[in-house]
Amino acid sequence: MPTIKSFEDLKVWKDSRIFVKEIYTMINNFPVKENYGLTSQITRAAVSIMSNIAEGFARESNKEFIRFLIIARGSTAEVQSDLFIALDLRYINQDEFQKNYCKAENLGKQINGLIKYLKANVKINIQKNKISEIYKSYKLTN
Repeated sequence: MPTIKSFEDLKVWKDSRIFVKEIYTMINNFPVKENYGLTSQITRAAVSIMSNIAEGFARESNKEFIRFLIIARGSTAEVQSDLFIALDLRYINQDEFQKNYCKAENLGKQINGLIKYLKANVKINIQKNKISEIYKSYKLTN
């Protein structure tokens, strides 16, 4: 994995940014009566995906980053659920539903991949710390 210096470098964050824009475009066709209901819910969930990726990246540890990624992953499922409501109420058609559902699913897969990478990295770091501690105690006794 290339060196990532900011959350803006993460492909999953870039993709979630595009997704948010697409969700906002999609809701333009929702009835005004939904402004404080489904419209608000689906946009907040979509924004939550990219926001939690960014916030988690800014945390001090992989463990904290993973925690925020899990929240972001939950928000992808929330968007998917909200898409079913929009489809059932005929605010979107089957094609719009399928396109956005698949994009949310893809974001969830990317987030899962990043979580797996970070978990593997945490295990390596823990192992290195243990080896380092053993080595320090070895040096002190010899």
